[in-house]
Amino acid sequence: MRRSVRGAIAAGTSAVVLVGGLVASTTIAAADPTPKPSASTSYKPVTLSPEESQKLCADRLPKMIARRDKLAQRINGGADVKGSVAWIKARAAKQKANGHEKAAAQLEKRAERRSERLKQLGTVKTKLEAFKTEHCQAVK
Repeated sequence: MRRSVRGAIAAGTSAVVLVGGLVASTTIAAADPTPKPSASTSYKPVTLSPEESQKLCADRLPKMIARRDKLAQRINGGADVKGSVAWIKARAAKQKANGHEKAAAQLEKRAERRSERLKQLGTVKTKLEAFKTEHCQAVK
């Protein structure tokens, strides 16, 4: 008899602690004063020191431009260049010839998305060049 009473008391105590912890955690989460950023929140511009700006212009920017050019060259490559639009279209034609219409349609969609990527890369190049002319000029 004593064991069942002790077990009931222990189980009741555990349940009270568990419910109390859940209630406390929900009230703490509900009272969180940190504001969440919204779409209308405007951020302040980032300012760089001259050393950071020089490092960005000398190291990072040329790598980003080279990476963009390499990607555009690969996308514009011929049917022998893996990853190019022509290569994907050749794979789609091969799948269609083998009777795999669904796979061919997926490859055609991939080729369309890849060719649309060139437009995005064009805007990236414009932005990188604009940043370079605006911020990476030698100080006289």
